[in-house]
Amino acid sequence: MQTTELSPGLVLQGFTPPLRLADFKLIAFDMDSTLINIECVDEIADAVGRKAEVAAITEATMRGEITDFKESLRQRVALLKGVSLASMEEVYAQRLQLNPGAAELVATCKKAGLKVLLVSGGFTFFADRVRDRLEIDYTRSNVLEVHGGELTGRMIDQPWGDICDGAEKRKMLLETCAQLGITPQQTIAMGDGANDLPMMKEAGLSVAYHAKPKVREQAMVAINSGGLDRLLEVLN
Repeated sequence: MQTTELSPGLVLQGFTPPLRLADFKLIAFDMDSTLINIECVDEIADAVGRKAEVAAITEATMRGEITDFKESLRQRVALLKGVSLASMEEVYAQRLQLNPGAAELVATCKKAGLKVLLVSGGFTFFADRVRDRLEIDYTRSNVLEVHGGELTGRMIDQPWGDICDGAEKRKMLLETCAQLGITPQQTIAMGDGANDLPMMKEAGLSVAYHAKPKVREQAMVAINSGGLDRLLEVLN
């Protein structure tokens, strides 16, 4: 497969730009370390002094070294037991930021007529707020169980299933396509971790953002420096 560095930090594999943004009808984003700057589960764990322990599991999972995402997430969430909702609010208010170019890219896509999907192995506590902030059309993420104002260390099953992993991200992308009456070829999928690959493989354009090596290697576009809106350098 031909690899071209279009400009510093922007790598293309297997196609020649430009593509037309208007040819796409849906853009799907991962949240943690893609749309936003943090891995929320790691920052929540900091409140109970377990950030290093949780972050090590997150890193190995995102690199594809731990392949069972669901079990990995259950392990990490179990370590969050006792974290208060006040600490969660603090993570949102003080640590979570949109990544550079996120708002610009979402706004440009919406203006071009694309719908926007957020699919996250993270949590509704953050995903719903990011959705509202960016006026995102569809979301899927995990629900943390809360009792007495504290996390129990468990998640709550939802009507669609138990945990949003790579398979669920792919399923949600395909379901949204069916709902919109479009084909997967008319979608863009952006992510950074191994659990994003199933949906990225279905999309007409796959984009790795500051991603793990395994994801960079398989994406059609790799943004290795700069903001999310660098994608617009290959779309007109």
